[in-house]
Amino acid sequence: MSMRGEIISGEYQKMVWVHDKNGKEYACYVNDLKKNLKNKEDLSDEEKQQCLDLSQVVGESW
Repeated sequence: MSMRGEIISGEYQKMVWVHDKNGKEYACYVNDLKKNLKNKEDLSDEEKQQCLDLSQVVGESW
């Protein structure tokens, strides 16, 4: 694997994908989430701002 692939793989392994109550999906770094979420739908607004709203990347119809 190239150095670039190793970096991307390392970053990918630090992330989680979270669906909220409204059906939106977010890509978040585990370290940005302040609590250990038992129910992933319960992201706070502050935590959502640290994540990437995937509908902004791939569109609402994805």
